[in-house]
Amino acid sequence: NITIDLIYGYPLLSDDKWIWNIEKATAFNIPHLSCYALTVEPKTLLHKMIKEHKTEDINPGKQSEQFLLLMQWMEKAGYEHYEISNFAKPGFRSKHNSSYWQGKKYLGIGPSAHSFDGSSRQWNISNNTIYTESINKGILPAEKEILTPAQKLNEYIMTSLRTIEGLDLKKLDEAASLELRNAGKRYIDSGKMIVNDEKIILTKEGKLFADGIAADLFLTDKSISNF
Repeated sequence: NITIDLIYGYPLLSDDKWIWNIEKATAFNIPHLSCYALTVEPKTLLHKMIKEHKTEDINPGKQSEQFLLLMQWMEKAGYEHYEISNFAKPGFRSKHNSSYWQGKKYLGIGPSAHSFDGSSRQWNISNNTIYTESINKGILPAEKEILTPAQKLNEYIMTSLRTIEGLDLKKLDEAASLELRNAGKRYIDSGKMIVNDEKIILTKEGKLFADGIAADLFLTDKSISNF
């Protein structure tokens, strides 16, 4: 498999240029594409230029329009939109990325690397020198967080809603499932979500608001007995 990343929604990118980028990628028959809306990070040159009015700020409306264009063109080109930011030809989904969205365990080795064992997250320090010195002394310089049932469920809500398979209500206990249905009713009524075979799935319009919808559906520890 091979993949490329594309960025959209930045100030100087017109719709025509964005479509040209998509057409070029699909013309090369790249089997997998990851496409991300530009985010402006603090302490970057772009952030400084926007603050000093030397370039345009990010336009969320323009980003939404270009995301809709992306979905239309990728569907036309025969790609499966299997996760909010990821598109693949049949049989070419990313195994690496998919493991994160499916909540699988993984081990991170090296400075800044993250690990997940199903119930806790661990992250190594980022300083190369301190990391190396600690390893040479037989010490793993890392921090660890034990996840509560609510944290684990909310991560599942956030990641599963981003996928084509959606959020499987059968994985939840009856109380949590009912609370999610009630919390999501307004999104179902407005056409942003559907429930199909006990799975909550975002529509194309809903994908524009994926993070906000997921945050609205987050549950508290009081609502969850186990997950």
